[in-house]
Amino acid sequence: MEAVCGFPLATVSYIDITSALISSTQQGLWKLRGFTSNIRYAEQHERKKLNAVQAQLGRPFATCAALIPIRKNNAWWEMAQDERRKIFESKSHHTETGLKYLPAIARKLYHCRDIGEPFDFLTWFEYAPQDSDVFEELVQSLRTTEEWKYVEREIDIRLIKV
Repeated sequence: MEAVCGFPLATVSYIDITSALISSTQQGLWKLRGFTSNIRYAEQHERKKLNAVQAQLGRPFATCAALIPIRKNNAWWEMAQDERRKIFESKSHHTETGLKYLPAIARKLYHCRDIGEPFDFLTWFEYAPQDSDVFEELVQSLRTTEEWKYVEREIDIRLIKV
């Protein structure tokens, strides 16, 4: 576990994942809650591209996982939806970048901001061990975008699924 920016979570040796709750299993040191929602920034043509190649979670060979909770700063949330979309896609090319790594990497996004959690998003990734370098390339390329200037807290948690 690495605090990429902001303060870290307590270190744990493993986590439990249920349908809407991710928590440490060591005396309940922390719990993260989120929910799935509509795709907020992708346009129809982008959604079609994603759906055509996006892998589902739970593939037996995808034993590597990453949980990356993220909180963006107030400047991000004070912008109108179209302004955030412009940074997210037109300037940072978030969807286009992600498409390069599909279907090797599967992901699921959980929203947290609307339910008062300490993070805005929880992103869960799964990939095969041989795609570890590909995953590193994905997260590093996203972290260099204009969008990431608005991230004030990010924890990178790497796991092996058992």
